[in-house]
Amino acid sequence: MHNFAVLFLAFFAVSIVVKLWLAQRHLSHIHKHRAQVPGAFNEKITLQEHQKAADYTSAKVKFGRWPLLYDAVILLGWTFGGGLELLDQLARGYALEPVYTGILVILSMSLYSIFVIEEKFGFNRTTLKTFVVDMFKGTLLALILGVPLIWIVLWLMEQMGEFWWLYAWAVLTGFSLLIAWAYPTWIAPIFNKFSPLEEGETLNRINSLLNRCGFNSDGIFVIDGSRRSSHGNAYFSGFGKNKRIVFYDTLLESLSDNELEAVLAHELGHFKRKHIVKSMAISFATTLVGLAILAWLMKADWFYNALGVSTSSTYMALLLFTIVTPVFTFLLSPIMSMFSRKNEFEADDYAAQQSEAKYLIQALVNMYRENANTLTPDPLYSMFYDSHPPAPVRIAHLAEDH
Repeated sequence: MHNFAVLFLAFFAVSIVVKLWLAQRHLSHIHKHRAQVPGAFNEKITLQEHQKAADYTSAKVKFGRWPLLYDAVILLGWTFGGGLELLDQLARGYALEPVYTGILVILSMSLYSIFVIEEKFGFNRTTLKTFVVDMFKGTLLALILGVPLIWIVLWLMEQMGEFWWLYAWAVLTGFSLLIAWAYPTWIAPIFNKFSPLEEGETLNRINSLLNRCGFNSDGIFVIDGSRRSSHGNAYFSGFGKNKRIVFYDTLLESLSDNELEAVLAHELGHFKRKHIVKSMAISFATTLVGLAILAWLMKADWFYNALGVSTSSTYMALLLFTIVTPVFTFLLSPIMSMFSRKNEFEADDYAAQQSEAKYLIQALVNMYRENANTLTPDPLYSMFYDSHPPAPVRIAHLAEDH
């Protein structure tokens, strides 16, 4: 067995074991603290609500272990089990141009709950019709946007010589910026209905906040999130002049105007502290590094042979790199989580300056309760998986520093 195959299997085994170990730690930690509401939340969240959140989180974690094992088996099947080799040979039988053979292989491989768990805990509002329509729209959109992108990248890999990866990086960067710009106006409305926020005190408060923060948007909208779930959220998307502020209708129902203003101030904090720009810069930089590594690997026959593929090709290099990279990068997850949590603290600090910390605390407590987010995550599990600080840590930060 090639050394790279041994290295891959070692990282693969470690990642699976660590994920299962983290899941068990998380379940044990939640169970251990299930009987009592954390002190900071005693007067705000009932024991019944706390236990619902604990049970909901536990159910998701338990269910998540099965897809983890299934995905692990599928990954081994595609590589060492000969799945990609078989698919490649079948596609080559059509004698197409390499770029089109690559598209055929990639699309064929890419053909792959929320229902049971979300329904059990009262969050799911998605009808079967909505689910099927969403799936159809998502698949169609992925084909419309994805196939041309795959074609361009494969063509660049075939035609642009040694430094194809620089051209590909420029294309992927431009595509990402285009999608970010188009998402609020053209893509999101395919799946949800967006209505302008009605005139009234809430809109006046929000406009006043936007003026204070110097934030110009393309509008303030309400999304019909209640069609699919009772979870609530708020966000802004897009950039330049094509930015939208969006509130879930479920959030408007559960928060006061003071709390909504604080939540929006937090989201604006991400904008004012340039977190979006920084995150995009990091993403673009890692993509560039990844493409450079791919350009090196695709020249090495051992890269293909070690992963069960006998014939080297640009599309197979791209496919193999895409499916094996997460195995090697999983252990870096805490670094990205640390960066994200730092951003969340900074956005909270900004919100406390623009409104009042107590209103953001109240809003967070309400959102934790409504969304059944556990108040007692395992610290190590949270460090790997959670982009936001745990509820007690985040609220303690707001309470102490403001």
